[in-house]
Amino acid sequence: MIRRIDHIGLVAASWEEARAVFFEKMGFDIAGWKGVGEKGVYFPPERTVNYFIQVGEGDTVVEIIVPQDDTSGAARFLAKRGPGLHHIGYAVDSVADEAARLRGNGLRQVDLGEHAAAAFFYPKEAAGVLTELVPYQDPSARIHTARQA
Repeated sequence: MIRRIDHIGLVAASWEEARAVFFEKMGFDIAGWKGVGEKGVYFPPERTVNYFIQVGEGDTVVEIIVPQDDTSGAARFLAKRGPGLHHIGYAVDSVADEAARLRGNGLRQVDLGEHAAAAFFYPKEAAGVLTELVPYQDPSARIHTARQA
C-alpha cells in the first residue's frame, strides 16, 4: 500500500545552484537527516551526491541529486532535460509487494539488482514521471545509507 509521498527528487547541476533557490529564495532548511547536512551523501550506484531539504513542518523532503560525472543516469537526465523534477518517491508498506502490483498494472520496473531496497519505474507508463518506491518508516530514517562525501 502506498502510504504517502516520501520525497521529491530533483536533479541539479550543483549544490550551490540548488541551495540558492531552496534556501535563499524559498527559505527552506537542510533536512536533519542522519547528520548528512550540507556535505550531502555519496550514492555509489548512481555516482551522485544527494542532499535533503526540509519542506515546512511536514514529513516530505526534497532530495537534490547532483551527478558527479557525465555518464551516470542522473547526469544523462540532466544533460537531456536540464535541472528539475527527476522522480517522486512514495513510501510503501512493502517495496516488493507494491512493485509486483505496479508491474501487474503495466508499469515497467527499472532493474536495480536483487538487493535493492527501493524500486523505480520508468516514466513512460507513469504519467511521464520516474517513480520510486521506498520502505515506509520513520521519516528520519531514509534509505540512502551510503558513505558521506
